[in-house]
Amino acid sequence: MTDPSDWTGRQFHREEAISSRMIAQFRATFPGLIGPGAVPPGFHWTLVPDLAEPSALGRDGHPRTGIFLPALPLPRRMWAGGEVSFLSDFKPEDHVTRDSTIGDIAFKQGGSGRLGFVTVWHDYSAGGVARLRERQDIVYREDPDPAAPAPAPRAAEPWPNAQVWTVTPDPVLLFRYSALTFNGHRIHYDHPYATAVEGYAGLVVHGPMQAVWMLNLAAHRLGRLPARFGYRGLAPLICGEAVRIEARETAEGMALRVLNAAGMATMSATAVA
Repeated sequence: MTDPSDWTGRQFHREEAISSRMIAQFRATFPGLIGPGAVPPGFHWTLVPDLAEPSALGRDGHPRTGIFLPALPLPRRMWAGGEVSFLSDFKPEDHVTRDSTIGDIAFKQGGSGRLGFVTVWHDYSAGGVARLRERQDIVYREDPDPAAPAPAPRAAEPWPNAQVWTVTPDPVLLFRYSALTFNGHRIHYDHPYATAVEGYAGLVVHGPMQAVWMLNLAAHRLGRLPARFGYRGLAPLICGEAVRIEARETAEGMALRVLNAAGMATMSATAVA
């Protein structure tokens, strides 16, 4: 399949059982940052990862494009955002199935160069009961231009009366979350690769980890999972910085964001009760 459009509609089916050990490892990774529920909010991102032998990996540590995702002519991949609709709660020992479908594939021109976007739909169920539906947006990017000036950080406007959680992600946290999700992306643990090849200022905190923080804060405030949770990546979050996870009420439900040490928003979210 050399034409990316040939991938539209391609489907994958996977299954995995939720074990008590997996739940305990998730809780041990995020102490003080977990919302209510027998299965923690955001746990589903640890399930049914893409599996590939070392010979099938690309330079970034992900499975090569053309195996599970289309091979767009852009070398860097990352989470751009998405939305989750929660239909019913996962339960410990659930045997989970996930059916994934490749949706839209589109190219755009951004401030940092050409971008490719792939939409993937995931439907999770257990025991014949739908648990959640997720739209996930993957972005492909060009390699960085070493001569391009670094973007100037802009602090976000303060949120009065926001509820705040704090955390300082370190390399051990990044390693443990990579292990939980079977994520081999080298920007999360290989400092020379992250800085010299992909042009980041240091190790990069996972987008899903930031979404986990915000989703759990939303569930903590609501006392349960929201009906819908939308998230969007805004800027890289670099490991070692003190982080604020903030939430405030809105007319629709709740707005959330992750702020780095400079007060810049790196990911935002909305939760609808």
